[in-house]
Amino acid sequence: MAHAVRALWPLGRALAWRLGDRPALGLHAQSRAGFTGAAGGSGPAATARKGGPRLLGAAALALGGALGLYHTARWHLRTQDLRAERSATQLSLSSHLQLTLYQYKTCPFCSKVRAFLDFHALPYQVVEVNPVRRAEIKFSSYRKVPIVMAQEGESLQQLNDSSVIISALKTYLVSGQPLADIITYYPPMKAVNDQGKEVTEFCNKYWLMLDEKEAQRMYGGKEARTEEMKWRQWADDWLVHLISPNVYRTPAEALASFDYIVKEGNFGTVEGAMAKYMGAAAMYFISKRLKRRHHLRDDVREDLYEAANKWVAAVGKDRPFMGGQKPNLADLFAEPRGDKARAERLEGSSGSCRNCRRGYSLLAGAAAVAADII
Repeated sequence: MAHAVRALWPLGRALAWRLGDRPALGLHAQSRAGFTGAAGGSGPAATARKGGPRLLGAAALALGGALGLYHTARWHLRTQDLRAERSATQLSLSSHLQLTLYQYKTCPFCSKVRAFLDFHALPYQVVEVNPVRRAEIKFSSYRKVPIVMAQEGESLQQLNDSSVIISALKTYLVSGQPLADIITYYPPMKAVNDQGKEVTEFCNKYWLMLDEKEAQRMYGGKEARTEEMKWRQWADDWLVHLISPNVYRTPAEALASFDYIVKEGNFGTVEGAMAKYMGAAAMYFISKRLKRRHHLRDDVREDLYEAANKWVAAVGKDRPFMGGQKPNLADLFAEPRGDKARAERLEGSSGSCRNCRRGYSLLAGAAAVAADII
């Protein structure tokens, strides 16, 4: 509260100035003014006239201070409520779920899952997967990351695909249904993509399996639920495809990106050296193919800036997050892609920081393992 008073002091002085048509005086200046008035014969009437603005200024300062203290206290209590909510969730789940995340640290889909787990204060262990051998996930026929293994009592469940992982765990947090039942709502389906490659898709992956009362409690209305699903899908279908063409835009940027990937990933010495140079060269050319496939502009930064500005415009000025006063599931992918310092370590990403308010969050952490992006 002392910080709030110090912060509001200049505001109170400025308001006193406007009300009294003169700056508020310090003690030394007031004493000197009083002496001058006595010597110059200003008299009691002049002193009373000068005292009026001071009283108004003091009243304004007191009012501003009271309002500041009120809002500070309200913000503090709100923060405590959110912390208590997350702490209760963590306490509840720590005795029910044991989570293990198999990941590539620099993969944006893995970053999305970590953001979800961290925001909900869910304890989990991390296994860093070697991108070449992938021996850590040899138990799985599904060969991509992230994978989450969830131990619930005697039941061990494997959750695949970042969006399914988040939807299933969020459904579990809200409804309390057994996780073994929840994952049956997201069945995998084999399909052939535009390039003739067989891929695995998951039904309902942006949908939380809640009853009407639970959905009302979480979203407050159908519009909020539809908006969250729309922007989660936008992030997967469009935003993520801007990463590789931007990160591997030039040979120098591709090399800098793979230097970061190798340092952060689980590579052997020889594997790391090969991945750094051969991977950078390969991804430079692949990024050009992705640029054509997704019909991006010659300057791919423009598409990134446009996506960032589109997100900012959708959030608007009247709410801090897409979810309102706290992040929803769309916020957790579009915003926390890594810290700003990490983005600025990659050449070229500073352009995103300069050109849009939240552009760095779209590119931060985007030195991604491209095998799971393509």
